[in-house]
Amino acid sequence: MVYKTFGSTGKSVSALGFGAMRLPMKENNGVKIVDEDLAVPLMQKAFEMGVNYVDTAPLYCEKLSEAAVGKALKDWRDKVFLSTKNPIEDNDGDNWMKRLENSLKNLDTDYIDFYHFWGISLKSFQGWQGLKYGPLEAALKAKDRGLIKHISFSYHDAAENYKPIIDSGFFETTLVQYNMLDRSNEENIAYAKSKGLGVVAMGPVGGGRLGAPSEKIQGLLKDKTGGQGLSSTAEMALRFVLANENIDIALSGMSDINMLNENFAIASRTGHLTEEELDHIKKMMEENKALAKLYCTGCDYCKPCPQGIDIAYLFEIMNRYRVYGLHEHARAAYYEMAMGWSWIKSADASKCTACGSCEEKCPQKLPIIEQLKETHAILAK
Repeated sequence: MVYKTFGSTGKSVSALGFGAMRLPMKENNGVKIVDEDLAVPLMQKAFEMGVNYVDTAPLYCEKLSEAAVGKALKDWRDKVFLSTKNPIEDNDGDNWMKRLENSLKNLDTDYIDFYHFWGISLKSFQGWQGLKYGPLEAALKAKDRGLIKHISFSYHDAAENYKPIIDSGFFETTLVQYNMLDRSNEENIAYAKSKGLGVVAMGPVGGGRLGAPSEKIQGLLKDKTGGQGLSSTAEMALRFVLANENIDIALSGMSDINMLNENFAIASRTGHLTEEELDHIKKMMEENKALAKLYCTGCDYCKPCPQGIDIAYLFEIMNRYRVYGLHEHARAAYYEMAMGWSWIKSADASKCTACGSCEEKCPQKLPIIEQLKETHAILAK
């Protein structure tokens, strides 16, 4: 396993982190629960292999991830760094502390190494500053008491709002989305690293999107590897993230031993991609991104749809199929959306009544009605 110095914390962390968001699940009397008989040994096997960073959160895996992680950490607590998050629901410092205490109880531990302000925005962070006893002061108090070792934050806000949070000097590490399909935070990651923060990349395989087979993505390096592509799309995606020198940890959600073994083998390499290979991939992905914009730029001017169709999101899924060759994933994402399981709520494309309101508002004058028909015909199979 390759290890890196985690920013100014000085901690030596494994390049591969175990994300406990997708632990193996089972049903018990019709209720989904973590299959601890599989999940706990899986995490402990990762620890034995050298993975020394595990990340969880109170709401993961039907709110049962923290408890499973706590059991896996038995006999490993002093060897593995633990990360979890505070879902800040209000501005009250006492309530922030109660959520921390609840996580400590679930994890059955006395302290958390890296405790994240979960999914904060610049607006929310600025709103906490100056409060008499808000989340920021509560975090400092918890650190003084030894309940948390380092104050961290995870981020999903617009890329342009990231640097002021770093410049506050309040945080020691950051968790941010980064992968081949989403490089919007590439500059921010370099900035955070330059300011001494430890940097963790979440979603290195795009939340599963880049784990699905895609000959188009696997073949990006064909002309640079003796005519051979990589063994899997996931390998390409993970190597791409690990090759970024500003990233300390690539956090991967692993649900079985095969995923663990594959990711471990990739993360254990000292060399991932050359500068030339990285530049080539970025160039090809930018060309694909430009091609995707020929179909829809995601401007959302077409909203709202009277039938509740999120047109831009449907076309994004379609672009994964058409532009990136992620056929299996695109169909699965469309199915999950139609079943109401996706975090984005939308009716499926078959609900279009051809009223034409979207086409009237589209600045590109796209034939949206026909494209919705095409989307449903292909993705609903």
